[in-house]
Amino acid sequence: MARKRRFSNEPFGTTIQALMIERKTTYRSLADRTGLSAGYLNHLVHGNRPVPSNEVIATLSKALRVEPEHFREYRIRVITQRLEAMPDLVDRLYKRIRG
Repeated sequence: MARKRRFSNEPFGTTIQALMIERKTTYRSLADRTGLSAGYLNHLVHGNRPVPSNEVIATLSKALRVEPEHFREYRIRVITQRLEAMPDLVDRLYKRIRG
């Protein structure tokens, strides 16, 4: 049997939708557990709103019983914040991937 991935490689909305299906959760139920509106959640799933703040991602994560790191966009933000604090590393990485 294939092992379930710890992290999603799918876009934010697709990941939310997959977790909702897996957890048998409706927009209204998720809205009740997060304090976000069902309409806003629908917009997130369908890509009509930008990926929310890390705080909102954490709220959604808790309600969907995953870690915030499950979301690719959250992981990218964490990496970006760390890299911004290390400009020398950014330069070395850029030179390496540039060839």
